[in-house]
Amino acid sequence: MFIDFFGQLRAARVPVSLKEYLVLMEAMEHGIAAYSIDDFYHLSRATLVKDERHFDRFDVVFGHCFKGLEWSAPDIDLDLPEEWLRRLTERWFSAEDKAEIEALGGWDELIERLRERLRAQARRHEGGKAWIGTAGTSPFGAHGYNPEGVRIGQDEGREGRAVKVWDQRTFRNLDDQVVLGTRNIKMALRRLRRFAREGAELELDLPDTIRSTAHNGGYLDVKLVPERRNKVKVLLLLDVGGSMDPHARTCEELFSAARSEFKHLETFYFHNFLYERVWRDNRRRQATTVSTWELLRSYGANYKLILVGDATMSPYEITTPGGSVEHWNEECGEAWLRRLLASYGHAAWLNPVRERHWTHTPSVALTRELLARRMYPLTLDGLDRAMRELNR
Repeated sequence: MFIDFFGQLRAARVPVSLKEYLVLMEAMEHGIAAYSIDDFYHLSRATLVKDERHFDRFDVVFGHCFKGLEWSAPDIDLDLPEEWLRRLTERWFSAEDKAEIEALGGWDELIERLRERLRAQARRHEGGKAWIGTAGTSPFGAHGYNPEGVRIGQDEGREGRAVKVWDQRTFRNLDDQVVLGTRNIKMALRRLRRFAREGAELELDLPDTIRSTAHNGGYLDVKLVPERRNKVKVLLLLDVGGSMDPHARTCEELFSAARSEFKHLETFYFHNFLYERVWRDNRRRQATTVSTWELLRSYGANYKLILVGDATMSPYEITTPGGSVEHWNEECGEAWLRRLLASYGHAAWLNPVRERHWTHTPSVALTRELLARRMYPLTLDGLDRAMRELNR
């Protein structure tokens, strides 16, 4: 069963690896989802699916493979006093209620009785014991109590005793426009990796060691190679403060993911737009800054430029000298952005604001035009497009 499940996931283009399948099998051996199909669903999805965009495909395959599977608890021999059971039924049902329940006689009789009630009932009922309604002891309806019945229209089960559920469940497609978490950001940033072996020889080259040992008459001849590292260099410029405060958490996750993915990462901050100075430490930005000219001289054209900001400001902050809200800028922000783009041919702007709102703010449209439309939303899809742009 599980092998077939694994094969059907692969056939449905869900990127499941053998390692993940073995992790699932190990979890099952430890009894993590021993007797619950719901627990097994969540365990297998968490183990096998790496990307939220594949949840829909996973659900289809899971439903196909395990359709009709019911949980069967192990035999448990409980010697419950008959007095307990008698008092429990007396608490909820009258003698007539119990007689009616016993008279239903199983599945076929239950469904036939439901058909009769549907044909005869003309209005809404609540709290009753016969008609289809709510909060009663009838076998048909919602939010009531009956040892065996048909639940109709209730948003979720409460007592878990319905033998049949009639409900219209509405699902929505998974959204690839949702704001990213750190794990998803890492996965997207990996599109920007280019590996090379540089530096001291510290890593064992197993194929060459085997080959050299064989040529050496069986005497061990260890061969080492430089460690394989991501050689991509990234210059990350982050807008902070003001309208960016609501997006601080997202930017922190992006910064954390970038630090773990890129060995060569240089990070600076700015407010609203690029001017003659940037800074590394927000707590000391009034005292310790870095000239933008110095930044351009220090980091060569082999760096890939990523700017992060909502680009939400007065258009004068971009187009006019002295337009900055914090100081008097001798040159307009547009001039400084053009210098950066001229120095770094691979550049992209990530905007944490939803893309559908960009047209509401003139400064966003202006910034996007300056970047030749290389502005992308800080979502799963947007970050993926930005990494493709930087890889050109």
